[in-house]
Amino acid sequence: MANVMRAWAVRSPGPIDSGPLVEVERLIPEPGPGQVRLRVSACGVCRTDLHLCEGDLAPRRPGVIPGHEIVGVVDALGPDVDHLREGERVGAAWLARTCGQCRFCRSGRENLCLAPTFTGWDIDGGFAQYVVVDEDFVYHLPDGYDDPSVAPLLCAGIIGYRALRRADLPPGGRLGIYGFGGSAHLTAQVAIAEGATVHVLTRSPAARRLALELGAASAGDTDDEPPEPLDAAILFAPVGSIVPTALRRLDRGGTLAVAGIYLSDVPSLDYQDDLFQERTLRSVTANTREDGREFLDLCARAGITTTITPYPFAEADRALRDLFHERFTGAAVLVGFDD
Repeated sequence: MANVMRAWAVRSPGPIDSGPLVEVERLIPEPGPGQVRLRVSACGVCRTDLHLCEGDLAPRRPGVIPGHEIVGVVDALGPDVDHLREGERVGAAWLARTCGQCRFCRSGRENLCLAPTFTGWDIDGGFAQYVVVDEDFVYHLPDGYDDPSVAPLLCAGIIGYRALRRADLPPGGRLGIYGFGGSAHLTAQVAIAEGATVHVLTRSPAARRLALELGAASAGDTDDEPPEPLDAAILFAPVGSIVPTALRRLDRGGTLAVAGIYLSDVPSLDYQDDLFQERTLRSVTANTREDGREFLDLCARAGITTTITPYPFAEADRALRDLFHERFTGAAVLVGFDD
């Protein structure tokens, strides 16, 4: 095996059409204690990767390799690895490491860790032929999914699942979903499988069609009034101006959860119209490993499907441009890492 690999790295953050993501050669990484190396077979393209390339999220180090919806095969073990074996198919996601010692880690809230490490932001991610990950932060993948189809579950799916739980949707409740991309199309299926009525609000006609195909009760434009008041809503679009609109669509006591890691500025809220009657606005921050395990188990039981658009690994930059310009529905996934 040659000692170099192909990868995509953020050269200088800027508008995605200006080419901030460039193809590079890097040394193949070696796993350290408690780590394994994966030979990557598929990697989902997340909106967080776009935020990183454009500078909405400042890179934590120069030339970082994005990608955190990673599917691969274990091909090397570091010292002290005890529950993974070479040849296993596994997944790696956004949360790469936590301190395990702070008050949040000790209380089961490791998503709020005071010293976390994130895949594709703090450390190199899956837009590469090989990646090194901590054994304790690897996921066993559900059966019934090929590599490209399972990739979006590892971030889009997991963070959507946490957002759904943060939205406090009551059993059989009415859920509004604002934006309908890679994460939302999975979250809608989970909510429907659990008995919710789902109303989708998005500006994309193609996404509205997909929402109805997946079982949504209605699909309208972002500014439309849903057919009934909402018990809960989730904002997936990174557009802060939607926040007042979504809050006003909530019934009394409803909750709006904001699912993204980045959000443009939120306009001033009118207390009487937007928040009164015990409406709640809350954010969603990363996820715990338990969220991931619960969600992947649920996917296997509920038959959650992914709508994907595959892109050759050699066209990772085009995948991000198409994400920005909304040229596909569902999720983009990089494939063909060895081509």
